[in-house]
Amino acid sequence: MQASEFAAAQWTRATGAGVDPHEYRRVTEGLTSVTDWGPTFLRTGHAHLRRAQEAGSSLSAGTHLLMAARWFHLATLAPYAEADRAAAEADLALSRALTVLEPEARRVTGEGFTGWLRGPSDAPGTVVVVPGLDSAKEEFLGLASALLARGLAVFAMDGPGQGALAAGTVLRADYERIVGRVVDALGSARVGLVGLSLGGYFAARAAALEPRVAAVATVSGPFRLDWEDLPPPVRDLMSRRAGGFGAAREFARQVDLTTLAPRITSPLLVVDGGQDVIPGVTNGEPLAQLAPHGTCVTVPHGDHLLGNARSDWLPRLTDHLERALVAPRA
Repeated sequence: MQASEFAAAQWTRATGAGVDPHEYRRVTEGLTSVTDWGPTFLRTGHAHLRRAQEAGSSLSAGTHLLMAARWFHLATLAPYAEADRAAAEADLALSRALTVLEPEARRVTGEGFTGWLRGPSDAPGTVVVVPGLDSAKEEFLGLASALLARGLAVFAMDGPGQGALAAGTVLRADYERIVGRVVDALGSARVGLVGLSLGGYFAARAAALEPRVAAVATVSGPFRLDWEDLPPPVRDLMSRRAGGFGAAREFARQVDLTTLAPRITSPLLVVDGGQDVIPGVTNGEPLAQLAPHGTCVTVPHGDHLLGNARSDWLPRLTDHLERALVAPRA
């Protein structure tokens, strides 16, 4: 794939993650090869770190640090020898930003997970944001802000094979075990899940098998994967994250919600984009149909992760979680 094609394919994902679209164009227009992607995005992140150091206020410094975290994370989206370094820098930049902007934010780490708990200590519920195959907690800061605005607490996490943990761990299908540990660590009486991309499978599976999940939403989550039909780049990426070709194939075989969907008794919202067509991936509509309290929202012009259609689904998703987590207490 040409650099220009790759940049165009990542356009709505990057802007949906919160980078300035004009800066994105300036940065990607100078790419001559996809192999330049990682180093170029890493340099852009470092430029924001320098701006943070030179900033005249803590608010400006924190804003630049958040932007650096986004660029460092996006550096990992193309094959890159120093992707682990970029993920570590994204994690550090986010940590520095929250230390400056939200001193009450708390780092929570346990076996198989790490992340940041944000929001009021007396929030009526906590939403755990679950990333996917090549995403991480730094990608969904806008979603976290929308949930925080509803008075909810938010725990944005990385799990096995994801983000800050990608270097030393591998993907695992039994993500409900990780979510169970997260719920134990957070100590929240009411917990909701939002899973994005492959994280949609993780969140739905956890909602079926972890009884403490009170609400769940998926965005571009797969209902089922067919290894043989997956595009080679997806299989290669999954192989890297799962610990090898054979492990990835076995992992993909387990991604099937047919028998688990009827066990999701909490309110479920499934969000899909009509333009999100990846070979070998079954979108989430069957999940909503099989779950006892499932609702499906399909945005016809939405692409994968629907970064090009946020106003069509984000308010509805936050409404869904607010109703489930706030209303019962009221």
